[in-house]
Amino acid sequence: MTSPSGSQAASPLAGPASWQLDPAGSSVTFQHKTIWGLVTVRGTFRQLSGSGEIAADGSASGRLVIEAASLDTGHGARDRHLRSADFFDAANHPQIVVEISRAAARGEAAADIAGTLTVAGITRPITLAAGITAATEQAVTLTASGEFNRADFGMTWGRLGMIPGKAAVTVTARFTRAQ
Repeated sequence: MTSPSGSQAASPLAGPASWQLDPAGSSVTFQHKTIWGLVTVRGTFRQLSGSGEIAADGSASGRLVIEAASLDTGHGARDRHLRSADFFDAANHPQIVVEISRAAARGEAAADIAGTLTVAGITRPITLAAGITAATEQAVTLTASGEFNRADFGMTWGRLGMIPGKAAVTVTARFTRAQ
């Protein structure tokens, strides 16, 4: 990753290097207030894949693919509704995709990330701050959190204002050096 001054980050994240997402060490979780803010629904997406590249100049890019139908809140009827056209529309848009066009190190333990997020066929720009929670020659783990307005992605279903505000999403992405 590129440092704020533009210089290449020191090993172990020096490029060029290719990285593969380790699904077992990664997670995408969300929480959203419902019933007029009285109840918090929490969930996890169970199927993830992805990759990343660090170029020789230290610039970084990557991709995270989340299978929309892998959404799990622990409540079958609610999960089916969230997968429906009212929300994620998993039948027509099976993947949620995060395309990282730029990742720049901010010190040794953080990175600024810019790219796009595509949900239910709608793409929006995103910028996030990520923490680098572990980095070795063979693996790096990044954690980022953000809030997203579901209406920005066409998810406007709601009865009597029962689902207000933004959803909080946390991504922990563990990448291992590709062979």
